[in-house]
Amino acid sequence: MIEGIGVDIVSVDRIKRVYERFGRKFLDRVFTEGEIAYSFSYSNPFCHLAARFAVKEAVIKALKKPSGLTLKHIEVKNNSDGSPEVKIEGLNRKIFVSLSHEKKYSVAMVIVI
Repeated sequence: MIEGIGVDIVSVDRIKRVYERFGRKFLDRVFTEGEIAYSFSYSNPFCHLAARFAVKEAVIKALKKPSGLTLKHIEVKNNSDGSPEVKIEGLNRKIFVSLSHEKKYSVAMVIVI
């Protein structure tokens, strides 16, 4: 049974502007070390950061804004086949995620079972 659905869209330029203003402080507040390393392994890390930010927001919406859950608690990893998956320590629910990004926007959809 589906417990929740969430969707979010993020401007890549918005993430870039926040990074340019706050730098590593912003990254450390929102993303895990793995997410930062993955994103900065690309020539344009901001579309990857924006996609991960969108996933985190979509997860919070799908879980109906649970108390105590922060963006940093939600980690987006890639499976061995390259598809994204969501890890949340202490949460025992199946989370399906789809994300996409292009030059200006990143979008994510999440289904929680």
